[in-house]
Amino acid sequence: MKMRIFTHYRLLLLLISWLAAAPAWAQTQAVSGRVLGSDSGALPGVTVLEQGTTNGATTGADGTYRLSVGPRASLVFSSVGYATQTIAVGGQSIVNVTLQASATELSEAVVVGYGTQNKADLTGSVVQISAKEVENQPVTSFEQSIQGRVPGVVINQGSGKLGQGINIQVRGTSSVTASSRPLYVIDGVPVTSQDPSQAGDEPLNPLADLNPNDIESISILKDASASAIYGSRASNGVVLITTKKGKQGQTKVTLGYYYGTSAPTRLRQFLNADQYRTLLSESMRNGLNISPTDPNADYPTIEAAFAGEGGIDYKSTYDTPWDRLAFRNNGKYKLFGSDAASVSQYDFSAAGGDAKTRFYISGTFNDQKGIIIGNRFRRGSLRLNLDHSVTESVRVGLNVSLARTVNERVSGDNAFSNPLQLNALTPLQTAYDPTTGLLNPATIYYNNLIDQSLGSNRAGTYRSFSTAYVNWTPIKGLTLRSEIGGDFLNLNEDLVRGAGTQDGGASGYAYNAQTQTVNYTNNNTATYAFDLSEDHHFDVLVGESYQRNDQKLTAAEGRGFPTTEFTRIASAAIKTGGNTSFGTGYSFLSYFARVNYNFRGKYLLSGSVRRDGSSRFGINKRYGNFGAGSIGYLLSEESFLKGSTVVNYLKVRASYGLTGNAEIGNFNSRRFVSAQPYADQSGIAPDANIGNPNLSWENTKQVDLGLEFGFLNNRISGEVDVYQKNTTGLLLNRQLQLTSGYTTITENVGALRNKGLEIALNGRILDGSFKLSVGGNISFNRNLITDLPTPIIPTGNTISRVQQGEPLGVFYAKKYAGVDPTNGDALYYAADGTTTNKYALATVQKVGDPNPKYTGGVNITASFKGFDLSALGQFSEGGSIYNAAGVYQSANADYLDNQTTDQLNRWQKAGDITEVPQARYGASNGTQTSSRWVQDGSFFRIKNVTLGYNLPATLVKHGYLQTVRIYLTGQNLATFTKYTGYDPEVNTYGLGAANYLLGHDFYTPPLNKTYLLGVNIGF
Repeated sequence: MKMRIFTHYRLLLLLISWLAAAPAWAQTQAVSGRVLGSDSGALPGVTVLEQGTTNGATTGADGTYRLSVGPRASLVFSSVGYATQTIAVGGQSIVNVTLQASATELSEAVVVGYGTQNKADLTGSVVQISAKEVENQPVTSFEQSIQGRVPGVVINQGSGKLGQGINIQVRGTSSVTASSRPLYVIDGVPVTSQDPSQAGDEPLNPLADLNPNDIESISILKDASASAIYGSRASNGVVLITTKKGKQGQTKVTLGYYYGTSAPTRLRQFLNADQYRTLLSESMRNGLNISPTDPNADYPTIEAAFAGEGGIDYKSTYDTPWDRLAFRNNGKYKLFGSDAASVSQYDFSAAGGDAKTRFYISGTFNDQKGIIIGNRFRRGSLRLNLDHSVTESVRVGLNVSLARTVNERVSGDNAFSNPLQLNALTPLQTAYDPTTGLLNPATIYYNNLIDQSLGSNRAGTYRSFSTAYVNWTPIKGLTLRSEIGGDFLNLNEDLVRGAGTQDGGASGYAYNAQTQTVNYTNNNTATYAFDLSEDHHFDVLVGESYQRNDQKLTAAEGRGFPTTEFTRIASAAIKTGGNTSFGTGYSFLSYFARVNYNFRGKYLLSGSVRRDGSSRFGINKRYGNFGAGSIGYLLSEESFLKGSTVVNYLKVRASYGLTGNAEIGNFNSRRFVSAQPYADQSGIAPDANIGNPNLSWENTKQVDLGLEFGFLNNRISGEVDVYQKNTTGLLLNRQLQLTSGYTTITENVGALRNKGLEIALNGRILDGSFKLSVGGNISFNRNLITDLPTPIIPTGNTISRVQQGEPLGVFYAKKYAGVDPTNGDALYYAADGTTTNKYALATVQKVGDPNPKYTGGVNITASFKGFDLSALGQFSEGGSIYNAAGVYQSANADYLDNQTTDQLNRWQKAGDITEVPQARYGASNGTQTSSRWVQDGSFFRIKNVTLGYNLPATLVKHGYLQTVRIYLTGQNLATFTKYTGYDPEVNTYGLGAANYLLGHDFYTPPLNKTYLLGVNIGF
C-alpha cells in the first residue's frame, strides 16, 4: 500500500513538472544563421552561445549554425581574433552576423609569468605562438615546429636523429659553460629540460615527452621586463607552454590521422669501386715505394700494396654503396615496409563543458621510423584537463598527463658504430660474407651494420606533467591562487652490444640505467586588479614559489654472456665497474612581486622584483635579487591619431632589468668526499672539485627598446626591437695545480655581451574571398667575449676557441692556401702572410665564426573557399661550419677511407689549378687540421608547406559529423646552400655540450624530408 502511494506521488510530481515546463517549451524558438568575417567570407568554428546558459552551437565550415533558444534570448558570437558580439534574438528566426577582426588582436590574452595580459598592455618583448603552428607536424618535439617563426629565437636541430637534443638560443648565448637553454614552464610549473640519459654518447631531448597537439599556446619571454619575474633562471629566456582547456558550450570531438614517408634532405656522393681503385692506386704510387723492378721497394705491385695496407683485393668485383647502407631503404622514399622511413600519428580529443565544469581529454600515438637505420621514436600520451567552478568565487582545476616514449637510439657521431661512419668503408669490400651469408667482419674499418644485428640502445620513458590548483576571488578584482605541480620522469636505458660487435668483444656487453626524477613546485600568488577613477588602472601580483628536484640513478653493467639471446645483467659472468647508485637534487625558494600601471589606456608602466634562494650556490651567496622595469606609450590612443585610417596602432616601449642563470651542477659550491675502496677495505677521498662558498649566479643586465605598429586598417603590422645583454660573473671551471689535491674550482669569472636587432613584419595582401597574407622576421645578434682571464682552448676534434675580444666559439686553425700548381703540394699561410708547404711553419689564426650574421623566416598563408595553404621558409646567413669528417673523407686519398667525388679533381700534373692537393697515401699532403674544411653554412630552407581542404557542409553534415579536413604536408622540402656536407643545420656536439662548441659536423646525419597525408574529423 505504501509503495503504491509513493508511486502515485512520483507520477504527480512528474506531471506538475511537465505542466510547469510546457509553457517554456511552447515559447522556445529555432534560430539559425550564418557568421561571416569582415571580408564576407564564412567563419567556421565560431562559438554561438545563448547568453547566461550553456546552450550553444559551433559554426560549420560554411559559417552556418542552428540552435533552439528561450524567450527574450540573446546570442553571444565569439572567436579568437575577432571582436565578440552580443545580439538580441527578439522574434527573429534568422540571425546573420559579421564579426570584425580585433585590431591587431590587442584584446588577445597573452600568457606571461604567473598570469595573462592584454597584448596592448604589454611593455615587455613577448611572442605568442598558437596551437595551429605546432599541431599535426611530423616532428618529435614542438621546438622543431617553431623554427623560423620567432625573431630572436634560433633553434638548431643538430642532426636528423629522432629524439635528439635540440639547441635553442633566445637572443644569443648568455653563458660559456653553464646551460644556455631557456627555462621551460608548462601550465605554470618549471619542468626538467636537461638531458637525464646515461647510456648514449649524445643527449636526449626531455621535451619530446610533451605531445605538441596538446599545446594551446607558447609564449616566449625575451627581454628582462618579461622574464625577470623568473629571476635567477631567466637570462636565457623563458618559454611558457599552456595546454588546451575545455570551453563552455557544445562538446567538440576531433579525430585525426596522418601517415608520411621520409628520406634524407641530401645524400652525398662517394666514389664507386672503379673510381676508388683509380684514386687510391694513384695515391699509393705517389706515397709508397712501389716498383716492380726495385728489390728494395716496399711493394712490388699495386695489388700487393692494397693487400698489405688494408687487406683489400685490388681485383675485387664488389661495388658496395656503403654510404647508402646507413639510411633506411638506401635513403630513398618508400611508402610501406619495415625498411621504410615513415611517420604516422593517431589522435583523439574531446573538449567542452558548461558554466560549472569544463574539460579537455586527449590521446595520441605517434610512431616515427628515422632515416638512419636502427633509429625509431614512439610516443603515446593521454591528457585530462579539468576546470570546475565550485561557486562564483571559487574555481578548482586539475591538469594530468601521462606519456610513454620509446627511443631506439643510434651511436654518437664520434663512435665507429655510428651508421654514417660506414662512409669510410671501401666499395671493394662486401657488406655480407658470401660464404656464410652473415655480415662481413673483415672490412678495413668496423662494419657497424653488425651493431644493428647484434646490438640495441633503447631508452624508454614514463613522464607526467601534472598541475592542481584552486582560485579564490573573495572580493572583486582580488584573486588568490595556490597551485602544486609535478614533473615526474622515469627513464630506463638498455644498451646491449652482443658478442661479435666492436664494443661487445668476444663475449658481449650490456649496460642498464634507471633514472628517476621528481620535480615538484608549489606556487602561491595573490593578484589584485583595481581602478582609481577612470584614468588609473593597477594590476598587482605578489607571490611565493618553492621548487624541489630529486634525482636517483641506479646503473649496472656486465660482460660475458652465454649467447646473444641473453641481454640482462643478471646473465653476465662479470659485473664490471659501471655498477653504481647515487642520488642528487636541488631546491629553489623564491618571493616575487609585479605591478602593472595603465594611465588613460595609453601610458604604461611595469616593474617586477624577485628574490631567489638556491641550494646550488655558496653559503655566502645563497640568495640573489633580480628585477626589471619597463614603460610603454600607446601613441595610437592619442587624439591626433585615434580614428586614423593610416596609423591604427603605434606603441613604443623600453625596458631594463637584471636576470640570472643557475644551470650548473648541484654541488659545485660544495667540497665533498666520497667512498673510495682500497682492496677489500673501505675509505674516503676528496672529490676533484674544491668547492667555493662565494659561488653565485651569472648576472645578465638587459636593455630593450621596442616599436609595435599597425597601418592601413592593420593590413600591415609589425614589431622592431633593439637590445643589449651584458652577462658578468660567468660560471667557469678553473684548473688547479695537482699538488693541491684538487683539479678544479668553479668561479664567477669573465663576461660576455650580446646585442642585436629584431624585425617582424606581417601584411594582409588580399582580404576578399581569396585571402593572402605574407609575413617574415629577421634577427641580427652579435656576441662578444668582453672579459676572460685565460682563453679556453679545448682538445679533441674541434677548432673552437673562447677568448677575449672574439665571438663565442670562434674557429682557430692553420689557414689553408690551396695547392701549389707546380708540384701539387698543399699550401698554408705563414705568420707574415706568405704561403708555405711546411705545415709546421703555418700560423694558427682565426679562420671562421660559427655564429650567423642573421637568421629568420618567411611565411605565406592563403585561403579560397574550402582550400587553405601555408608555407614557411627558414634562413640563416653567415655562420661557418667545420666539416671535421672532411679530414678523412675529403682528403685526397691520404687514407684508405672512401672519398667524396670532389676528390677526383686532385692535382695530377704541373699547371693544374685545383683546391685538392696531389694524392699521396700516408703523406699528410693537406690533410692536417686546417681551414680547408671550414665552409659557409648559410642556407635557405623551405621548412614546411601544407595544403588543406575543408569538405563542404552539404557533403559532411550527416548525423553527428560536423567537419572534415584533408591536408598534405611537406617538411624540409628543399635546402639551398653552398655547404657541401649533408646538412648546414648540424652540430655534432648538440644539446648539453659546452655552448662554444658550435658549427661542427662529424659524420652527422642530415635532417629528414617528409611528405604526409592527413585527415581531421570533427563531431
